[in-house]
Amino acid sequence: MGSGSPLVLVVEDDFTLRYLAKRQLASLGFACDLAEDGAEALEKVQSQEYVLILMDVQMPIMSGLEAAQAIRQHEAGNNSDAFTPIIAMTANPEKQRCFDAGMNDFMFKPISLLQMEEALTRWVPAH
Repeated sequence: MGSGSPLVLVVEDDFTLRYLAKRQLASLGFACDLAEDGAEALEKVQSQEYVLILMDVQMPIMSGLEAAQAIRQHEAGNNSDAFTPIIAMTANPEKQRCFDAGMNDFMFKPISLLQMEEALTRWVPAH
């Protein structure tokens, strides 16, 4: 996979689920950066542009909901039209809380390859 692959940020505190998401993304033609919690995700977003962020909701240090709010504040503070879609990855049906935090969509765990592909098709322009 070349450097021209679209870059996705995967934010997940569980090593196995991070690895699985990375493999799924690679099989669909996407490169990814990994973050273990929302605080690390916020640091990465401040220095790198992503076509999409896949965000676990329940994590230590900074939850996915808190991270999504912080990312939206960061984007608003840049006074640009930059807007990165954020998709929640969750085991709990807390859709409204995700939307209220600034997330755009959600996927229920465990995330299948088909579910991942559908989300990418919905939110990332053809690559």
